[in-house]
Amino acid sequence: MITRSITDIKRYPLKKNDLLQGWDAADSLILEHIKSLDLTGKRILIINDQFGALSCGLYGHDITSYTDSYVSYRGILFNSEQQITPISNLKDLSGIYDYVLLQIPKNMSFLEDILIHLTNHLLPHSKLICGSMVKHLAPTSFDLINKYIGTTSTSLAVKKARLVFANFEKAKVPNIYPQKIKMDGFEKIFTNHSNLFSREKLDIGTRFFLEHIPKGDFNAILDLGCANGIIGIKAKELNPKAQIHYSDESFMAILSAKENYQNHFTDEPVLHWTNCYEDGAKNSLDLILCNPPFHQGTTVGDFIATQMFKDGHNALKKGGSIRVIGNSHLGYQVKLKQIFGNSKIVATNNKFMIVDAQKI
Repeated sequence: MITRSITDIKRYPLKKNDLLQGWDAADSLILEHIKSLDLTGKRILIINDQFGALSCGLYGHDITSYTDSYVSYRGILFNSEQQITPISNLKDLSGIYDYVLLQIPKNMSFLEDILIHLTNHLLPHSKLICGSMVKHLAPTSFDLINKYIGTTSTSLAVKKARLVFANFEKAKVPNIYPQKIKMDGFEKIFTNHSNLFSREKLDIGTRFFLEHIPKGDFNAILDLGCANGIIGIKAKELNPKAQIHYSDESFMAILSAKENYQNHFTDEPVLHWTNCYEDGAKNSLDLILCNPPFHQGTTVGDFIATQMFKDGHNALKKGGSIRVIGNSHLGYQVKLKQIFGNSKIVATNNKFMIVDAQKI
Protein backbone atom coordinates (compact mmCIF):
# COMPACT_ATOMS: atom_id res chain seq x y z
CA MET A 1 0.00 0.00 0.00
CA ILE A 2 1.40 3.40 -1.02
CA THR A 3 0.53 6.11 1.48
CA ARG A 4 1.99 9.08 -0.40
CA SER A 5 -0.41 11.64 -1.89
CA ILE A 6 0.54 13.91 -4.80
CA THR A 7 1.57 16.73 -2.46
CA ASP A 8 3.96 14.34 -0.70
CA ILE A 9 5.86 13.43 -3.89
CA LYS A 10 9.55 14.27 -3.48
CA ARG A 11 12.13 15.07 -6.11
CA TYR A 12 15.21 12.90 -6.55
CA PRO A 13 17.92 13.34 -5.40
CA LEU A 14 16.45 14.20 -2.02
CA LYS A 15 17.55 17.57 -0.67
CA LYS A 16 16.86 19.25 2.64
CA ASN A 17 14.48 22.18 2.34
CA ASP A 18 14.06 21.60 -1.40
CA LEU A 19 11.95 24.48 -2.73
CA LEU A 20 11.07 22.59 -5.93
CA GLN A 21 8.07 20.25 -5.75
CA GLY A 22 8.09 16.76 -7.25
CA TRP A 23 4.89 17.17 -9.27
CA ASP A 24 3.21 19.81 -11.40
CA ALA A 25 -0.28 20.92 -12.37
CA ALA A 26 -0.22 18.62 -15.42
CA ASP A 27 0.19 15.61 -13.11
CA SER A 28 -2.71 16.84 -11.01
CA LEU A 29 -4.89 17.44 -14.10
CA ILE A 30 -4.23 13.93 -15.46
CA LEU A 31 -5.08 12.32 -12.13
CA GLU A 32 -8.25 14.40 -11.79
CA HIS A 33 -9.40 13.39 -15.26
CA ILE A 34 -8.62 9.72 -14.73
CA LYS A 35 -11.00 9.64 -11.74
CA SER A 36 -13.90 9.93 -14.17
CA LEU A 37 -12.91 6.75 -16.03
CA ASP A 38 -13.72 3.14 -15.26
CA LEU A 39 -10.32 1.47 -15.08
CA THR A 40 -11.60 -1.97 -14.10
CA GLY A 41 -9.68 -4.57 -16.08
CA LYS A 42 -7.83 -1.90 -18.06
CA ARG A 43 -4.11 -1.89 -18.81
CA ILE A 44 -2.51 1.53 -18.25
CA LEU A 45 0.83 2.73 -19.55
CA ILE A 46 2.44 5.75 -17.88
CA ILE A 47 5.19 7.50 -19.82
CA ASN A 48 7.64 10.12 -18.52
CA ASP A 49 6.29 10.24 -14.97
CA GLN A 50 8.54 12.90 -13.43
CA PHE A 51 8.99 11.56 -9.90
CA GLY A 52 6.09 9.16 -9.43
CA ALA A 53 2.97 11.31 -9.03
CA LEU A 54 1.12 9.42 -11.78
CA SER A 55 2.45 5.97 -10.92
CA CYS A 56 1.69 6.36 -7.23
CA GLY A 57 -1.71 7.90 -7.96
CA LEU A 58 -2.70 4.84 -10.00
CA TYR A 59 -1.12 2.20 -7.78
CA GLY A 60 -3.41 -0.79 -7.45
CA HIS A 61 -4.41 -0.71 -11.12
CA ASP A 62 -2.70 -2.68 -13.90
CA ILE A 63 0.03 -0.14 -14.65
CA THR A 64 3.36 -0.09 -16.47
CA SER A 65 5.57 2.96 -15.98
CA TYR A 66 8.28 3.88 -18.50
CA THR A 67 11.03 6.47 -18.13
CA ASP A 68 14.34 7.11 -19.88
CA SER A 69 15.53 9.20 -16.92
CA TYR A 70 17.49 7.67 -14.03
CA VAL A 71 16.45 10.56 -11.80
CA SER A 72 12.78 9.85 -12.54
CA TYR A 73 13.39 6.11 -12.11
CA ARG A 74 14.81 6.64 -8.63
CA GLY A 75 12.08 9.14 -7.80
CA ILE A 76 9.36 6.65 -8.74
CA LEU A 77 11.03 3.91 -6.71
CA PHE A 78 11.34 6.17 -3.65
CA ASN A 79 7.87 7.70 -3.79
CA SER A 80 6.19 4.34 -4.43
CA GLU A 81 8.04 2.89 -1.44
CA GLN A 82 9.70 0.37 -3.79
CA GLN A 83 6.31 -0.93 -4.94
CA ILE A 84 6.68 0.28 -8.55
CA THR A 85 9.74 -0.46 -10.69
CA PRO A 86 9.66 1.41 -14.01
CA ILE A 87 10.96 0.01 -17.28
CA SER A 88 13.65 2.03 -19.06
CA ASN A 89 13.62 0.63 -22.59
CA LEU A 90 10.77 1.20 -25.05
CA LYS A 91 11.44 -2.28 -26.42
CA ASP A 92 10.11 -3.64 -23.11
CA LEU A 93 6.57 -2.43 -23.83
CA SER A 94 4.33 -5.45 -24.27
CA GLY A 95 0.79 -6.25 -25.27
CA ILE A 96 -2.05 -3.79 -25.77
CA TYR A 97 -2.71 -0.79 -23.51
CA ASP A 98 -6.18 0.65 -22.97
CA TYR A 99 -4.95 3.99 -21.65
CA VAL A 100 -1.63 5.76 -22.13
CA LEU A 101 -0.85 8.65 -19.80
CA LEU A 102 1.96 10.70 -21.26
CA GLN A 103 3.83 13.69 -19.88
CA ILE A 104 4.89 15.35 -23.16
CA PRO A 105 8.70 15.72 -23.34
CA LYS A 106 10.55 18.79 -24.62
CA ASN A 107 12.44 16.68 -27.14
CA MET A 108 10.18 16.15 -30.17
CA SER A 109 12.33 13.34 -31.59
CA PHE A 110 11.85 11.48 -28.31
CA LEU A 111 8.10 12.10 -28.50
CA GLU A 112 8.02 10.81 -32.07
CA ASP A 113 9.92 7.67 -31.07
CA ILE A 114 7.48 7.06 -28.22
CA LEU A 115 4.45 7.52 -30.46
CA ILE A 116 5.86 5.19 -33.12
CA HIS A 117 6.41 2.52 -30.48
CA LEU A 118 2.86 3.04 -29.24
CA THR A 119 1.41 2.19 -32.65
CA ASN A 120 2.43 -1.42 -31.91
CA HIS A 121 0.62 -1.46 -28.57
CA LEU A 122 -2.71 0.27 -29.21
CA LEU A 123 -6.06 -0.76 -30.70
CA PRO A 124 -8.97 1.43 -31.85
CA HIS A 125 -10.42 1.49 -28.32
CA SER A 126 -7.09 2.72 -26.83
CA LYS A 127 -6.92 6.29 -25.58
CA LEU A 128 -3.95 8.63 -25.22
CA ILE A 129 -4.12 11.26 -22.49
CA CYS A 130 -1.23 13.72 -22.52
CA GLY A 131 -0.36 16.35 -19.97
CA SER A 132 1.84 19.41 -20.23
CA MET A 133 2.37 22.82 -18.75
CA VAL A 134 1.09 25.26 -21.37
CA LYS A 135 4.42 27.10 -21.65
CA HIS A 136 6.16 23.84 -22.61
CA LEU A 137 3.49 22.58 -25.03
CA ALA A 138 5.08 22.78 -28.49
CA PRO A 139 2.81 22.99 -31.57
CA THR A 140 4.85 20.17 -33.09
CA SER A 141 3.56 17.79 -30.43
CA PHE A 142 0.02 18.13 -31.83
CA ASP A 143 1.30 17.39 -35.34
CA LEU A 144 3.06 14.23 -34.17
CA ILE A 145 0.09 12.94 -32.17
CA ASN A 146 -2.21 13.58 -35.15
CA LYS A 147 0.24 11.78 -37.44
CA TYR A 148 0.79 8.63 -35.40
CA ILE A 149 -2.21 8.28 -33.04
CA GLY A 150 -5.26 10.23 -34.17
CA THR A 151 -7.15 13.51 -34.10
CA THR A 152 -6.34 15.61 -31.05
CA SER A 153 -8.58 17.58 -28.73
CA THR A 154 -7.64 19.57 -25.63
CA SER A 155 -8.98 20.42 -22.23
CA LEU A 156 -9.28 23.91 -20.87
CA ALA A 157 -6.12 25.19 -19.22
CA VAL A 158 -6.12 24.78 -15.43
CA LYS A 159 -3.33 26.31 -13.35
CA LYS A 160 -1.31 26.79 -16.56
CA ALA A 161 -1.59 23.09 -17.48
CA ARG A 162 -3.56 21.42 -20.26
CA LEU A 163 -4.50 17.92 -21.38
CA VAL A 164 -4.33 16.65 -24.96
CA PHE A 165 -6.54 13.70 -25.94
CA ALA A 166 -6.44 11.30 -28.89
CA ASN A 167 -8.05 7.96 -29.72
CA PHE A 168 -5.96 5.50 -31.71
CA GLU A 169 -7.05 5.79 -35.34
CA LYS A 170 -3.84 5.02 -37.21
CA ALA A 171 -1.81 1.89 -37.99
CA LYS A 172 1.54 0.38 -37.04
CA VAL A 173 4.50 2.14 -38.62
CA PRO A 174 8.19 1.19 -38.84
CA ASN A 175 10.45 3.11 -36.51
CA ILE A 176 12.91 5.67 -37.87
CA TYR A 177 14.93 5.62 -34.63
CA PRO A 178 17.69 5.25 -33.67
CA GLN A 179 19.27 7.41 -36.34
CA LYS A 180 22.54 6.64 -38.11
CA ILE A 181 24.72 9.76 -38.25
CA LYS A 182 28.07 10.56 -39.88
CA MET A 183 30.31 12.55 -37.55
CA ASP A 184 33.10 14.74 -38.87
CA GLY A 185 36.52 13.25 -38.12
CA PHE A 186 35.25 9.70 -37.66
CA GLU A 187 35.04 7.06 -40.37
CA LYS A 188 32.38 4.88 -38.79
CA ILE A 189 28.71 5.78 -38.50
CA PHE A 190 27.26 6.67 -35.09
CA THR A 191 23.99 5.37 -33.68
CA ASN A 192 21.99 8.09 -31.94
CA HIS A 193 18.84 7.17 -30.02
CA SER A 194 16.02 9.68 -29.98
CA ASN A 195 16.44 11.27 -26.55
CA LEU A 196 20.01 12.45 -27.07
CA PHE A 197 21.19 16.04 -27.03
CA SER A 198 22.25 17.18 -30.53
CA ARG A 199 21.27 13.79 -31.95
CA GLU A 200 21.26 14.90 -35.61
CA LYS A 201 24.73 16.45 -35.84
CA LEU A 202 27.91 17.20 -33.91
CA ASP A 203 27.25 20.26 -31.73
CA ILE A 204 29.81 23.07 -31.72
CA GLY A 205 30.76 22.60 -28.07
CA THR A 206 31.58 18.91 -28.54
CA ARG A 207 33.43 19.74 -31.75
CA PHE A 208 35.69 22.14 -29.82
CA PHE A 209 36.12 19.67 -26.95
CA LEU A 210 37.24 16.91 -29.33
CA GLU A 211 40.19 19.09 -30.31
CA HIS A 212 41.41 19.14 -26.69
CA ILE A 213 41.19 15.55 -25.43
CA PRO A 214 44.40 14.83 -23.48
CA LYS A 215 46.81 12.02 -24.21
CA GLY A 216 48.72 10.51 -21.28
CA ASP A 217 49.30 7.65 -18.89
CA PHE A 218 45.64 7.03 -18.02
CA ASN A 219 44.25 3.69 -16.87
CA ALA A 220 40.63 4.70 -16.33
CA ILE A 221 38.83 7.53 -18.15
CA LEU A 222 35.23 8.58 -17.53
CA ASP A 223 33.07 10.30 -20.15
CA LEU A 224 30.72 11.98 -17.66
CA GLY A 225 27.37 12.84 -19.23
CA CYS A 226 28.37 10.78 -22.24
CA ALA A 227 25.43 11.24 -24.66
CA ASN A 228 26.41 9.14 -27.72
CA GLY A 229 29.88 8.37 -26.34
CA ILE A 230 31.90 10.30 -28.91
CA ILE A 231 34.18 11.92 -26.31
CA GLY A 232 35.03 8.54 -24.79
CA ILE A 233 35.72 7.15 -28.26
CA LYS A 234 38.15 9.97 -29.02
CA ALA A 235 39.79 9.45 -25.62
CA LYS A 236 40.22 5.73 -26.40
CA GLU A 237 41.78 6.51 -29.78
CA LEU A 238 44.34 8.75 -28.07
CA ASN A 239 44.79 6.47 -25.04
CA PRO A 240 44.36 2.89 -26.32
CA LYS A 241 45.41 1.25 -23.04
CA ALA A 242 42.78 3.09 -21.00
CA GLN A 243 39.50 1.55 -19.78
CA ILE A 244 36.64 3.83 -20.85
CA HIS A 245 33.72 4.45 -18.49
CA TYR A 246 30.44 6.02 -19.61
CA SER A 247 27.97 7.73 -17.31
CA ASP A 248 24.66 9.37 -18.16
CA GLU A 249 21.22 10.00 -16.69
CA SER A 250 19.51 8.98 -19.93
CA PHE A 251 19.15 5.26 -20.63
CA MET A 252 19.11 6.02 -24.36
CA ALA A 253 22.45 7.79 -23.99
CA ILE A 254 23.95 4.71 -22.36
CA LEU A 255 22.55 2.52 -25.16
CA SER A 256 23.97 4.87 -27.80
CA ALA A 257 27.39 5.10 -26.16
CA LYS A 258 27.61 1.32 -25.80
CA GLU A 259 26.66 0.65 -29.43
CA ASN A 260 29.01 3.32 -30.78
CA TYR A 261 31.95 2.17 -28.67
CA GLN A 262 31.42 -1.45 -29.76
CA ASN A 263 31.39 -0.27 -33.37
CA HIS A 264 34.85 1.26 -32.91
CA PHE A 265 36.69 -1.10 -30.54
CA THR A 266 36.84 -4.76 -29.57
CA ASP A 267 36.86 -4.28 -25.78
CA GLU A 268 33.84 -3.26 -23.70
CA PRO A 269 33.22 0.07 -21.93
CA VAL A 270 32.04 0.23 -18.32
CA LEU A 271 28.50 1.63 -18.27
CA HIS A 272 26.89 3.65 -15.48
CA TRP A 273 23.21 4.62 -15.81
CA THR A 274 23.07 7.00 -12.87
CA ASN A 275 22.60 10.54 -11.64
CA CYS A 276 25.84 12.37 -12.45
CA TYR A 277 28.33 9.88 -10.92
CA GLU A 278 26.78 9.52 -7.48
CA ASP A 279 27.53 5.81 -7.07
CA GLY A 280 30.99 5.88 -8.62
CA ALA A 281 33.81 4.12 -6.79
CA LYS A 282 36.07 6.45 -4.81
CA ASN A 283 39.63 7.09 -5.98
CA SER A 284 39.14 4.95 -9.09
CA LEU A 285 39.62 7.27 -12.09
CA ASP A 286 42.61 8.99 -13.67
CA LEU A 287 40.74 11.36 -15.97
CA ILE A 288 37.20 12.70 -16.29
CA LEU A 289 35.91 14.43 -19.42
CA CYS A 290 32.71 16.39 -18.96
CA ASN A 291 30.36 18.64 -20.92
CA PRO A 292 27.69 19.34 -18.27
CA PRO A 293 24.04 19.91 -19.17
CA PHE A 294 22.43 23.00 -17.67
CA HIS A 295 18.89 21.63 -17.37
CA GLN A 296 17.09 18.59 -16.00
CA GLY A 297 13.82 18.22 -17.85
CA THR A 298 12.36 21.73 -17.71
CA THR A 299 14.36 22.78 -14.63
CA VAL A 300 17.32 25.00 -15.54
CA GLY A 301 20.37 25.66 -13.36
CA ASP A 302 23.98 24.81 -12.57
CA PHE A 303 23.02 22.23 -9.92
CA ILE A 304 23.79 19.31 -12.27
CA ALA A 305 27.25 20.64 -13.13
CA THR A 306 27.98 21.22 -9.44
CA GLN A 307 26.98 17.66 -8.58
CA MET A 308 29.06 16.30 -11.47
CA PHE A 309 32.13 18.16 -10.22
CA LYS A 310 31.62 16.94 -6.63
CA ASP A 311 31.07 13.34 -7.75
CA GLY A 312 34.09 13.63 -10.04
CA HIS A 313 36.29 14.83 -7.18
CA ASN A 314 35.16 11.85 -5.12
CA ALA A 315 35.88 9.35 -7.93
CA LEU A 316 39.28 10.66 -9.06
CA LYS A 317 42.52 9.24 -7.76
CA LYS A 318 44.90 11.67 -6.08
CA GLY A 319 46.64 13.50 -8.92
CA GLY A 320 43.79 12.71 -11.31
CA SER A 321 42.17 15.46 -13.36
CA ILE A 322 38.81 16.58 -14.65
CA ARG A 323 38.54 18.47 -17.94
CA VAL A 324 35.32 20.42 -18.44
CA ILE A 325 33.86 22.41 -21.32
CA GLY A 326 31.10 24.98 -21.00
CA ASN A 327 29.86 28.31 -22.26
CA SER A 328 32.36 30.93 -21.09
CA HIS A 329 29.76 32.91 -19.14
CA LEU A 330 29.00 29.91 -16.91
CA GLY A 331 32.29 30.39 -15.06
CA TYR A 332 33.06 26.73 -14.44
CA GLN A 333 36.64 27.65 -13.53
CA VAL A 334 35.30 29.32 -10.37
CA LYS A 335 33.10 26.40 -9.38
CA LEU A 336 35.89 23.88 -10.01
CA LYS A 337 38.31 25.90 -7.89
CA GLN A 338 35.81 25.90 -5.03
CA ILE A 339 35.59 22.10 -5.15
CA PHE A 340 39.12 21.08 -6.16
CA GLY A 341 41.10 24.00 -4.73
CA ASN A 342 42.54 24.74 -8.16
CA SER A 343 41.53 25.22 -11.79
CA LYS A 344 43.27 26.17 -15.03
CA ILE A 345 41.84 27.45 -18.30
CA VAL A 346 43.12 25.19 -21.08
CA ALA A 347 41.51 26.70 -24.17
CA THR A 348 38.87 29.23 -25.21
CA ASN A 349 37.09 30.39 -28.33
CA ASN A 350 34.42 33.02 -28.86
CA LYS A 351 31.80 30.93 -27.03
CA PHE A 352 33.35 28.12 -25.00
CA MET A 353 35.95 27.61 -22.29
CA ILE A 354 37.80 24.39 -21.44
CA VAL A 355 38.98 24.11 -17.84
CA ASP A 356 41.12 21.59 -15.95
CA ALA A 357 41.14 20.85 -12.23
CA GLN A 358 43.32 18.33 -10.38
CA LYS A 359 42.61 16.33 -7.25
CA ILE A 360 45.42 17.17 -4.83
